Amino acid sequence: MHKARKRYMPAVVLTACAALALGTAPAATAAKAEDPTALAKKLVQKVDVNGVNRHLIALQRISDANGKTRAASTEGHKKSAEYVATKLEAAGFDVTRQEFPFTFSQTLAEKLTVGGAATPIIAMTYTPSTPVGGITAPLALAAVDDTSGCEAGDYTGVTGKIVLIKRGGCTFAQKQATAAAAGAVGAIVYNNTDGSLNGTLGDPAVAKIPTGGITAADGAALAGKAGQAVTLELRTVLEPRTSYNVIAETKTGRKDNVVMLGSHLDSVPEGPGINDNGTGSATLLETALQLGATPKVNNGVRFGWWSAEEFGLVGSTYYVNQLSFEEQLNIALYLNFDMIGSPNAAYFAYDGDDSDGVGAGPGPYGSAQIEKNFTDYFASRNLPIEGTDFTGRSDYGQFIAVGIPAGGLFTGAEGKKTAAQVVKFGGTADVAYDKCYHQACDNLGNVDRVALDRNADAVAWALGSFAYSTADVNGVTPAGSTAKAKAKRANSLRLQSFGDREAGVDSDHVAA
Repeated sequence: MHKARKRYMPAVVLTACAALALGTAPAATAAKAEDPTALAKKLVQKVDVNGVNRHLIALQRISDANGKTRAASTEGHKKSAEYVATKLEAAGFDVTRQEFPFTFSQTLAEKLTVGGAATPIIAMTYTPSTPVGGITAPLALAAVDDTSGCEAGDYTGVTGKIVLIKRGGCTFAQKQATAAAAGAVGAIVYNNTDGSLNGTLGDPAVAKIPTGGITAADGAALAGKAGQAVTLELRTVLEPRTSYNVIAETKTGRKDNVVMLGSHLDSVPEGPGINDNGTGSATLLETALQLGATPKVNNGVRFGWWSAEEFGLVGSTYYVNQLSFEEQLNIALYLNFDMIGSPNAAYFAYDGDDSDGVGAGPGPYGSAQIEKNFTDYFASRNLPIEGTDFTGRSDYGQFIAVGIPAGGLFTGAEGKKTAAQVVKFGGTADVAYDKCYHQACDNLGNVDRVALDRNADAVAWALGSFAYSTADVNGVTPAGSTAKAKAKRANSLRLQSFGDREAGVDSDHVAA
């Protein structure tokens, strides 16, 4: 700006200054306001479901050519990871392959019979194996309350028996370990909601007795057969292996307030995992490619494609635990996308503020604001959405554990859609959101592309919003905005002071 050398100014300029002092700048000199949603709007337009679907086709073909699975440490996963990594490298991102150890598990047998009748059961990941043919023992019941099977007092007279335990209140690992300490030789955990129970003990080191999961209905039926002999056969293969995460980051944006998005790339050994979690991984890849490696953003953007999620969130947990406290502080927030195209889809956002009052409490501070970003976006499109609990079943788990605010989207897994949800979202009542969850049929035909399209747009919106500013989440304003605000205020005060002097007012007594 040209600096005046004398105290008087031409009348036209004085008029302009007077107008500014009164807070009414002439239209010709008013600065155009920056649109904080510009990047988000642009990304929503650029991220197209056809691009996402092309990546799903690639993952299906990789699975078909490599044993029909993309499980961690298999060739199917390695080729999936390289498909993602090489595209990101070609686009100019800083890409890291982070290797880590884990224990691979694959089921060989899972069978439960009572009085000669079979009850479907799913072996929990990392369960100890029974002998071939299983173990036969009387059925005992753990006490049923809000923390069923979590305390030693829940087990009475279970020595040498197979114990039936209701889900909820603590981890599956804690339930089976407590049962084992009380003398039980096997554990059957029944669901506390509709649908099958496909769980994990999390770590082979804490696994004590053969443990499997059954439905709530089957659990209720078994509860009436206490004392009868049951045969439980659960056999798995466990072996140490390695796998790797793919991490990609933009070259632009501040590095001390990074927006991170993640999804697991691995499938279960039983199938190709196209909905679980090809949908999240493909959406993340397409969004990254459309964003580009050098976007005009205030905050850096980092993407993670996790491995060994299906073996107990191993890859994402390893990633977070390898970060120093300062490196964790550099992550402003974490957005998780796991199963966002379920064939009988509902629309869920993680309940960051615990407004639903279901299950776990709220996420770390900022999680409520993340949830609001998603719900506001859906509302702007006249689309319904519900909250879903932070159950700990996906890769946000360790981020939350160290205090990083988190959120994300989900379209449902093995749980059944309610009649009320059919009214709200469409679909079929009393049918699983994903009837092929953790099965070989989780293929290209197991995806609702309308749901995938809507969720991909919401992913793009959230990324664009937070890449611009995380002020609502953690109070960090866009780079330079504080300085600009101070300069604007100082300029306003200078203009006000100039006008006061011309009017004979002592500016030292004007309130700032």
